[in-house]
Amino acid sequence: MDVATLKTVNAERRARRAVVLVTDLTDGGDRIVHEGDTVAGELGEAVKSAFRSGKSGVVEADGKSFFLNAHLPHARLVIIGAVHISQALAPMAEIAGYPVEIIDPRTAFASEERFPGIALYPEWPQDVLEKRPLDAYTGLVLVTHDPKIDDFPLKAGLDAGCFYIGALGSRKTHAKRVSRLTAMGATAEQIERIHAPIGLDIGAASPAEIAVAVLAQAIRALRTRGLDGQREAKGEAA
Repeated sequence: MDVATLKTVNAERRARRAVVLVTDLTDGGDRIVHEGDTVAGELGEAVKSAFRSGKSGVVEADGKSFFLNAHLPHARLVIIGAVHISQALAPMAEIAGYPVEIIDPRTAFASEERFPGIALYPEWPQDVLEKRPLDAYTGLVLVTHDPKIDDFPLKAGLDAGCFYIGALGSRKTHAKRVSRLTAMGATAEQIERIHAPIGLDIGAASPAEIAVAVLAQAIRALRTRGLDGQREAKGEAA
C-alpha cells in the first residue's frame, strides 16, 4: 500500500466511513472501494460480502486472486430513553460487541446507579447529537414513548442513514409518529426504514425479552444491509 492510499484509508476510518482495499495478488495493484460503489462481476459480490461481514481475506473472483482488506467503523448502539428495556439491552449489546450510549434528559432515569459502566448522557438528544452525530454505523433505539424526546433523534437517524432504527410503540402510536415526521420533512421511503413496533416478533413480554428481540433485529439489520429482497418483516415485540 502506498502512502497516498494509506492516508486515504486512515481519513475514511477517522470519518467513520467504510472502505475495502482491494489488492490484485497477480500484479500487486490496489484500489479503494467505498461502500455503495459499483464493482462488477464476482469481485463485486465478494466486496459486498466484505462490507457486510467486516472480514478480510483472499478471494478468487473473475479468474484472479484478490486480497480484500475491510475497514469498517465499529458499529455502536445509541438508545434514546433510560428505561427498563434499556437496562436489559445495554449490557446485552455490549456483550455482543456493540458499544452503547444512552441519552435521556430525565435525570431520575438516567443515573449511574441504574446504568453502571454505560456511557450515559442525561441531556436533551439534540445537544448530545450535535457533539456525537449519528452515522451509517449507528443503530438507533427509541424507547421513551415521549415525542419531545424521541422525534428529534429519530429524524436525525433517518437523515444519517443509521443501519437500524427501532421505535417503541403500538401501530396507533406509530401512525401519529409518521404524521409528525412527515411534517418535519421525512420522506415515505425514510419512514419505511423504521422498525415499529420494535423488535423481532418472538412474542416478547418482559423488558428483558423485548431487549433480546431488539438486539437480534439490530444485528440482522447490520449484517443484511444491501441484500435486495431480504428485508425482514417488521416485528411486534412492543
